[in-house]
Amino acid sequence: MRKSHPIRRFVLAGAATVSGIVLLLSLKPATDPASAQAAGGAAPPVAASPQGGAQAAGSGTVTGDAARTQYGAVQVRLTVANGKITKAEAVQAPKGGQSDQITANAVPKLNQAAVAAQSADVDAVSGATYTSAGYKQSLQSAIDKANAAAGAGRGSGSQESGGQGSGGGAAQARTATGAVAQTQYGPVQVRVTVSGGKIIKAEAVQAPSGGQSTNITANAVPKLNQAAVAAGSADIDAVSGATYTSAGYKESLQSALDQAGG
Repeated sequence: MRKSHPIRRFVLAGAATVSGIVLLLSLKPATDPASAQAAGGAAPPVAASPQGGAQAAGSGTVTGDAARTQYGAVQVRLTVANGKITKAEAVQAPKGGQSDQITANAVPKLNQAAVAAQSADVDAVSGATYTSAGYKQSLQSAIDKANAAAGAGRGSGSQESGGQGSGGGAAQARTATGAVAQTQYGPVQVRVTVSGGKIIKAEAVQAPSGGQSTNITANAVPKLNQAAVAAGSADIDAVSGATYTSAGYKESLQSALDQAGG
């Protein structure tokens, strides 16, 4: 019986020590920095935060043109540093009624996607088709302005041809907007950016809208833009279900290429 007392005492002491350690550890997570970040609610800074204070040093801010949608205007502002998008934000977005909830859900995701993709080639957010299409249009406009500013800073102007010296592709890039092509459902107008004889960007600055046309445009225009860049010409296939829009797009695209080539 006497031998059992020291063993029992040792077991009790060990249990008390373990309980104390568990208690100390349970008090630590109250200051979890991840929780404090999540409380901010804004998703984009998560992607931008690794760049830290470097953003402010050599960054420039550019705001794209406002894109009109069925539910309101969408306008995107970018912060660019050393040719890289470090921040994207919507300074205008649809609001009022159900639009408030859709905007609150979609815009942070679109902001993150723009920083991740470093281009306007971002996927639409489910349930926010119109807002996504407007966001991408304004985002592309902001990127165009940033590129134009960068080209102007390097040379005498991004729209001047020639100058095959050390100025490189940015100085030679030029943007041309084609003539408006009238279709049964509304006008179509295409803008292209050409560098080194190659289409590096294509976008529709006008396209049919209203009613079913808005859905057709949101589906067809991104495909036509991609096709124009891939083909390097106006010889592209029509998008199924968007025959008139496709025909108008090709007509205005050819006009833009004629201007850029001249």
